[in-house]
Formats: sequence, structure tokens, C-alpha cells
Amino acid sequence: MNILQPEPGDWSNYLHRFMAGKVVYGSWHNHVNGWWKKKQTYAKLHYMFYEDLAEDTGREIDKLCCFLGLSRSDEVKKRVTDGVHFDNMKKDDMANYSTNPFMDFKISPFMRKGKVGDWKNHFSAAQSEQFDEDYEKKMTDVTLQFRSEI
Repeated sequence: MNILQPEPGDWSNYLHRFMAGKVVYGSWHNHVNGWWKKKQTYAKLHYMFYEDLAEDTGREIDKLCCFLGLSRSDEVKKRVTDGVHFDNMKKDDMANYSTNPFMDFKISPFMRKGKVGDWKNHFSAAQSEQFDEDYEKKMTDVTLQFRSEI
């Protein structure tokens, strides 16, 4: 849908290019590992995980407020919680890229479903196994743990 980027091709070929780091922004694994390592030495980095936000938005907002040194009144927390709800962000022109002239929404929306674990509807069993093996090789820092379900 981003008309400035090359055609992604079919899912299977894209997945192989993604795992090889041969996509526009390079290796996702290197990017994530690099920032996770930086987090260990720079106290001013805060990681948030989508699955944690989906599971308990209030808890994650509390963690973020604590990290930022902000008070967390119930009123502000409610406004933020409402604002970051996936369905609200999907309707928000500031979040959904609908005003970006380089995005072709006739192809697909920028924000799809916001459902944790939806990847299972796109990976075959063989692709999932292959991705898991690749992930284990490349995600070298065992302290970084991703969840794929709630």
C-alpha cells in the first residue's frame, strides 16, 4: 500500500526476504536486538509490547507514566486508554496514515485488525516452524521475550 516501496510480492516470498533481512528497512532482528541491547545501558529507553497493552492497557500506561515521571490521574489515564484503543486509533487520521499521499488505501488499510495472534491466520505450519527456527538463531538476547498470545 506504500507506493514508494517496492511491490512486496506474494506472502511466501516476502516472508523469506523478511527473514533474510532483504526488505526496505533491513533486518528486523538486528533492529530489535540492537535497541534491546541499548536498553540495557541507557536508562532512558522504555520498551512496550503490543500484547501487554492489549492485555492490560491501564497497567502499561502506569508503567509508562512511572518511566516518564508523570502523575497518572484517573481522568488522564482514561483519556489515554480511550485514545490508544485500537479501534479509535484506526479511525484517527493522525494515527492511521489516511492523510499520507503515499499510502494507497484501495490496496489495504494501514491498520488491519489489532488482534493478538492473528499471524496464525497467515502462516502455514511449515512457515511457522521455519520462522521459529530462524527467530531462535537471530534473537540472541534471551532476556528479550515476545509473546504471541494473551
